[in-house]
Amino acid sequence: MDEKPLKGQVALITGAPRRIGRATALALAADGAAVVVHARSSRADAEAVVREIEAAGGVGMAHLADVTAESEVAAMMQAIVGRFGRIDILVNNAALRGEVPFTEMSFATWREITGIILDGAFLCARAALPHMVARNYGRIVNMGGVSAHLGAPERAHVVTAKAGLVGFTRALAVEFATRGITVNCVVPGKIGGKRSAGSGKGIAGAPIVGREGVPEDVSEVVRMLCRPSSAFVTGQTVHVSGGMYLG
Repeated sequence: MDEKPLKGQVALITGAPRRIGRATALALAADGAAVVVHARSSRADAEAVVREIEAAGGVGMAHLADVTAESEVAAMMQAIVGRFGRIDILVNNAALRGEVPFTEMSFATWREITGIILDGAFLCARAALPHMVARNYGRIVNMGGVSAHLGAPERAHVVTAKAGLVGFTRALAVEFATRGITVNCVVPGKIGGKRSAGSGKGIAGAPIVGREGVPEDVSEVVRMLCRPSSAFVTGQTVHVSGGMYLG
């Protein structure tokens, strides 16, 4: 088996400085990909992940962009292709969460959350896909959420956006199936560790395996889906939740 199955490829992970994004960046870099570590505002956090990648012998690049801004996404893709000449892998991980009772939820809050999760995935995929189509090869992984399958109080914005990613995944998978491009959705369950201030209290209930997950539980599945050997897996929603959701 090739020890570096992604050698020569270029991956963009949005929302990559922490938790699942960071673990995914390190995993794809370990497989040989040059990894673009995206963050919205913290260059220091993004560059810290790049330093980890480089310390392990990999290639990384930090880039700041608002994934809801069409011009910034276009500039990010231009910077990636300008440096590396290609993009092969896109992991749409950028998200905000938080809890707000539905009757108290402002339209601005609804738009902010759905915009980052769903509009961001749309803009990044639309910017990346022409480069993948030109090579007849690509991997897109959209990061879902178990709340979209279980429901959750005070998370109507998150649940709706994450459920939308499932449909988005299926639509792109069908449209680009004959172009060597796979599109899948990975759904993390309850992942332990320190959460950001805006991530909320988390999902109620417990995994049946008797423990919370760690970011690496999720990144290993993303890594598998990004490899050339996963060419026959597309349009799928893969749950990595320790059995929280049995679908």
